Amino acid sequence: MTTTSADRTAFVLGATGGVGGEITAALLRHGWRVIAAVRDPSQARSNVRAEHHSVKWVRADAMDRASVLQASEGADCVVHAVNPPGYRNWGKLVLPMIDNTIAAAEAHGARILLPGTIYNYGPDAFPLLTEDAPQRPITQKGKIRVQLEQRLERASGRGVRSLIVRAGDFFGPFPGNNWFSQGLVKPGEPLKAITNPAKPGVGHAWAYLPDLGETFARLMDRESELDSFARFHFAGHWDQDGQQIVEAIRRVLNDPSIKTKSMPWGLLTVIGLFNETLRELVKMKYLWDAPVQLSNRRLVEFLGEEPHTPLDQAIAATLAALDVTSAK
Repeated sequence: MTTTSADRTAFVLGATGGVGGEITAALLRHGWRVIAAVRDPSQARSNVRAEHHSVKWVRADAMDRASVLQASEGADCVVHAVNPPGYRNWGKLVLPMIDNTIAAAEAHGARILLPGTIYNYGPDAFPLLTEDAPQRPITQKGKIRVQLEQRLERASGRGVRSLIVRAGDFFGPFPGNNWFSQGLVKPGEPLKAITNPAKPGVGHAWAYLPDLGETFARLMDRESELDSFARFHFAGHWDQDGQQIVEAIRRVLNDPSIKTKSMPWGLLTVIGLFNETLRELVKMKYLWDAPVQLSNRRLVEFLGEEPHTPLDQAIAATLAALDVTSAK
């Protein structure tokens, strides 16, 4: 008997975040039942986005194995879309959280879904990242993410299945913490200037979160065809010169006069001496100093296409949701 999406249940860690929220929305569209873990279910229900109206919110903490095991009972997949907030305490929190997810997936026979990062790679793998490129990161966070994925690969030898879809920097209507909504623009404010982390002429990969969520859902529609340790790269929107996102913002807001400012990396470095979040953020500067593109050849060969919203349409939806308007 073939199991359909309507018969399947997803347990989501990180459903209130950017990428976790979009994976949740996509799985719901594809007919999955979704159980989402939060520390305060009543608060989550009171602030739920429209696409999540049928989610069952349960109390669980990614650092509490017992609560994760109990809340995920009956799940066919476990979405692991959680990170320590504000780049803080990665060394103490990231690996214990994935260990708890692995334990839950192993107990229930579920597949783990993980949004992958480009932190895993060092400059030796640039400019075009493939799934099999060597992972030799130059930051501590990157090393931790490599260890995380190595644990998933080892677990696959025990029958614990996983799916990693790696993407560039996120943007979207419900973005969570990312460069777009916390750097390029300021939500809720008229846009006078765009602060661009990119160097002129240096390409950068961006991922529109609804497209990334849809990619996970389409892959899970064919879960039985996936490798036990399945990895795909999501190309998203390739900004070939570091200026295309900026130009799209100007077009969507119909304001070519919006100025561009460079990211004040030197100032952030100084402030980072006293602020852990900024200190860790500056360590990712190397990902803006050189072109970093993701090859989606394996993904396209498997799915036939990569879900892809046109850039201006994606930017328009993002700016509208963030309440960003022209200052003119």
